[in-house]
Amino acid sequence: MREETGYLRRPDGTSLAWRRIAGRGPAVVWMGGFRSDMAGTKAQALADWALQTGQAYVRFDYFGHGESQGDFAQGTITRWREDALAVLDELAPGPVIPVGSSMGGWIACLAAMVRLDEVRGLVLVAPAPDFTEKLMGPEIDAAARRSLDETGVWMRLSDYGEPYPIARTLLEDGDRWSILPGPVPITAPVRILQGGEDADVPWRHALELAQAINSPDVVFQLIKDGDHRLSRPQDLARLIAAVEELVQPPA
Repeated sequence: MREETGYLRRPDGTSLAWRRIAGRGPAVVWMGGFRSDMAGTKAQALADWALQTGQAYVRFDYFGHGESQGDFAQGTITRWREDALAVLDELAPGPVIPVGSSMGGWIACLAAMVRLDEVRGLVLVAPAPDFTEKLMGPEIDAAARRSLDETGVWMRLSDYGEPYPIARTLLEDGDRWSILPGPVPITAPVRILQGGEDADVPWRHALELAQAINSPDVVFQLIKDGDHRLSRPQDLARLIAAVEELVQPPA
């Protein structure tokens, strides 16, 4: 068993990079975070697990991310949602378990809401639904607003590297896809892992999502000393355990 690679052509001519492991279903589909890519620690840990266990697994990079084509600054929630749906349709037909990290938690929920029959469960890591409005919005001060008005772009400071562009189109488009305060019409089982020391997605924000999801089978796990990345060995073990719980057929 090995991981194959390829590119998925999109209607505008750009291509999405993907990696896939053939195996038993339901397929686990990784949906990464904002400015993240499919080579990250959590995505790789799941790939290693899938290779060891024979589980079907797909990971990919959104438009403008990682190995995929496109200008990141031109990306929107609409576009990244469409990317995720295209991957589900073309690379993982049939029952799936989306695993979404940070922004990917929002994208996973949006995709699940239109693929309710295919989604057998979701695993969300520090999910950031509505982050453009509820998490980034309060950071936009007078200088940032002026930059958005004059140039259409705000260079947002980052704890993980150089400042990066946030386009006005991204912020405006994000409002179209708000899912909080809910209800969120997902009825499949959901597992949420959230760090108590997360400086990017406050745990109360993730808990609001847990409360908004319609499914009666929602488990919210607060890792009190965990940060946003949740990529320590013990965090990866929790992630894999959550996925394993949902891939097991019901008794």
